[in-house]
Amino acid sequence: MTAFKDKLPPLSQLGPFIALAIACVVFGLTTDNFFSGANFALILQQVMVVGVIAIGQTLIILTAGIDLSCGMVMALGSIVMTKFATELGLPVPVAVFCGLTVTMLFGLVNGLLVTRIKLPPFIVTLGTFNIAFAITQLYSGAQTVTDVPESMTWLGNTFLLGSTPIAYGTVLMVLLYLGTWYWLRDTASGRHVYAVGNNPEATRLVGIPTERVLLGVYVLAGLFYGLASLLTVARTGVGDPNGGQTENLDAITAVVLGGTSLFGGRGVVLGSLAGAIVVGVLRNGLTLMGVSSVYQVLITGILVIVAVAVDQLSRKGGR
Repeated sequence: MTAFKDKLPPLSQLGPFIALAIACVVFGLTTDNFFSGANFALILQQVMVVGVIAIGQTLIILTAGIDLSCGMVMALGSIVMTKFATELGLPVPVAVFCGLTVTMLFGLVNGLLVTRIKLPPFIVTLGTFNIAFAITQLYSGAQTVTDVPESMTWLGNTFLLGSTPIAYGTVLMVLLYLGTWYWLRDTASGRHVYAVGNNPEATRLVGIPTERVLLGVYVLAGLFYGLASLLTVARTGVGDPNGGQTENLDAITAVVLGGTSLFGGRGVVLGSLAGAIVVGVLRNGLTLMGVSSVYQVLITGILVIVAVAVDQLSRKGGR
């Protein structure tokens, strides 16, 4: 029995999947339409933007950092993509590439400030959050970009799986999670991310270039924010300069609920997907029950505190 327990994953990793199962059972028993393919597809479509942002946030938190700028960088990327396509008349692939380049440049700036000047990630990304917000408002003139080419919104289209409409963006999100999970688990460079989060000094002493790993993580996170930019354009059909102002907190919530330690070095990226879906299920189920959105935020906040407390207690128990 003891040997079996030793093989089980830590509670912090199982927690989000247990919470997701419990939430589904509760809402399935208390609402009429929760257990339907269309409703589950809707939940996944609603969380796909935050879910992709959460991949980048997970990578940074695994290195014991945090990124407060992710939501606004995503919004800036969406404005660049849509304005380049509509006003400059660039082909959609080129416009998307330009948006991805901008978000990765912000990741590069964050990474350089953290690794070269040794500034705390919290302060760096708080600053770049405001910079990205200002640039987004100035470049867009605080106006929504409309008349977006149809090919830029293709990921928002759906296909039928049986009788359930599944968005192509949902498929992309799942594939990105599976690819990142494999990279972190089965490649040397992925394991270096965990090593830097666990003990950066010991990692440096064994010959792993910790600064290069950190810089690469921030740039890669910027790529995921850019992909989230494309997904938000696909979902809404516009470039919204006022978007992205709460996605940073939503992404951090998903990562924390997913069992990734805020102290770095521990966590599974698939847990962040479960965490994002947990939040989506809670909001969807409470909406079906007619519960005010204020209580949805309240419950989400309580869950975050509980998740961090479990992580802290598990760390103390492991000492």
